[in-house]
This record gives sequence, structure tokens and C-alpha cells, in this order.
Amino acid sequence: MGTTTGPGGTQPRGAVALGLAQGNIVQELGWDSDVDDDLRQQIMDAIDADMVEEPIEAVDIVLLWWREEDGDLVDGLVDALRDLSDTGSIWLLTPKVGRTGYVDPADIQEATLTAGLALANPASVSREWQAQKIVRPKHGRR
Repeated sequence: MGTTTGPGGTQPRGAVALGLAQGNIVQELGWDSDVDDDLRQQIMDAIDADMVEEPIEAVDIVLLWWREEDGDLVDGLVDALRDLSDTGSIWLLTPKVGRTGYVDPADIQEATLTAGLALANPASVSREWQAQKIVRPKHGRR
């Protein structure tokens, strides 16, 4: 899964779209049997390591798998901040439209703002899952 052509040209897909690099420390939260295992493998190949569940140091990226039935997204985002470095980001992965567990984009936007975070760029990562990058607001970084 490398690129796809769409309006505006070629768009990166899969782990490439997440902008991961070798050496990034990635924490995975919300894993369940419905996640995209091919995407997970691409991520581990890109960082040249396994993802961590309980890190011993701050992580660069939190990969948060989230479904509508998982509960309060605000709580999930706040929990994702626990081990995230000050310059790190969250990649929120939710099922695409029409899939079980789909999360409305308005709900994602509201939860992000309520958690004191900001939406950044979305990414096309798999057939079943969409990704939304979430960051700390720039004014909060020092």
C-alpha cells in the first residue's frame, strides 16, 4: 500500500500516509480483533520496531483505534495523552462510513476540542479504517 491517485494527484496510503520514520516510538491503544493487521505490520516495518502498549518513556505517536461503541472519545483522547511526548501526535483510527463502529466526524471534532486538542490532517490508511491526526494546539507548545 503505497499511493493512490485522486483529486490533486497522488496521495500516500497506509503507513506512508502517517509519516512514520524509523526509530519513532509508537504506542498502540484500542487494539481489537477488527483492526487492520496489514496496516499494523506496515507501521512496525516503517518504525523498524514493535508498537508498545505500556511505554517506559514518552512516545512520539499514539495510534488510537476507536469505534463508536468504545465509549466517550474525549476520555480516550485524554488517556492517549498520558504517555505522549510534548511534540508527539495522536493518529485516531476509526471505521469508515458504512462500517460497524463508524464515528461521525462531527463527534471527532467535538471530542478533540473538548479534550483541548486540535485536528490536523486526515489520511487514507486502509480499506476499512480512516485516520485523523490530532495534535496539541500550537499555542500550547513551548
